[in-house]
Amino acid sequence: MSLQENYKNIKNQLPENVQLVAVSKTHPTEAIQEVYDFGQKVFGENKVQELLEKQPILPKDIQWHLIGHLQTNKVKYIAEFIDTIQSVDSEKLLLEINKESGKHHRKIKVLLQIKIAEEDSKFGLEIDEAKDLFQKYINVEFPNVEITGLMGMATFTDNKTQVRNEFLKLKTIFDELNQLKSLETLSMGMSDDFPIAIECGANSVRVGSAIFGSRNYI
Repeated sequence: MSLQENYKNIKNQLPENVQLVAVSKTHPTEAIQEVYDFGQKVFGENKVQELLEKQPILPKDIQWHLIGHLQTNKVKYIAEFIDTIQSVDSEKLLLEINKESGKHHRKIKVLLQIKIAEEDSKFGLEIDEAKDLFQKYINVEFPNVEITGLMGMATFTDNKTQVRNEFLKLKTIFDELNQLKSLETLSMGMSDDFPIAIECGANSVRVGSAIFGSRNYI
């Protein structure tokens, strides 16, 4: 199918309240521009260097989401323009985002990434760590960031029951924190498992290959 057909196919599967983050990592700016022209405004990248190459030559109203593991020394390069950092997996990183966003007199939206998968390769906060960070946020220890929700990645497996259980675990944590301070975004689900994620309460999904096709690894 064409890029437009792929995009329409995904959009038709999403309820109105579910945000689509089009994951454009490793794909050329021409393809991103094409999807933008279909009406898509939110795009996700996982490498700072790649994002810095793309951002200046694409429309300025794109809402860029950083979805990959972010090193603290790279925050300064994106602090001026990034809309949301979905992959906050440590207090050290949150402190750095708070510092750099303050330099630009803005608040950067962030999601706390919770480790819900069994795979060791997945990054993320332990549940108790996330709760502790969120309490510090409520106590205004990070005045230049806005924690708008949670993000998590399920185990890469064909076991749909396991995937569903991991998503439901994240939804439970989201609901618990939401009672302390209102949250907007529960980001879970990718090309292979986003329908399950939506069933479990996701209102933001990260879809790349189902729109852009197979990635060109760089």
